[in-house]
Amino acid sequence: YNEDNTLTNPLYNKTAFRYSGAEDFSIYRYSEKYFGNSSDPNYLLRVEIEEEKTKRSVQKNQAVSKLDYEMIFSYNLFNINKDCVVFDKNILSRFSYVPKSSGYNFGSDQSLLNMYDLAVKENFDQFISFVSDRNISSCK
Repeated sequence: YNEDNTLTNPLYNKTAFRYSGAEDFSIYRYSEKYFGNSSDPNYLLRVEIEEEKTKRSVQKNQAVSKLDYEMIFSYNLFNINKDCVVFDKNILSRFSYVPKSSGYNFGSDQSLLNMYDLAVKENFDQFISFVSDRNISSCK
């Protein structure tokens, strides 16, 4: 409720992006929304994603009844014109998931996809917030 919705995104339509690490299709869906599309970018954003799944609750028959997900987004923002790094940051996203019959329960599978979407969206929001507070025109 106290968030400042007047933040501007200094990277929008000025950034090319590359992803590596854990494959998550939510990233590609939100990339254009957050970074736009540029034929002549000023910045290159490299994002490496590491994902770790931890079984928190295992039943007697060895079925997992709760999984914790931890995703680490390592951002590296490179100024193409000045040939230098202007910003780098690691941002952590976490969520828990209670699987039902995997592969047979559309609602459960869709719920997991929604959690990935939310984790990516919140992580991108945090990154844009950090970048907006910094001077990205100078080298690090």
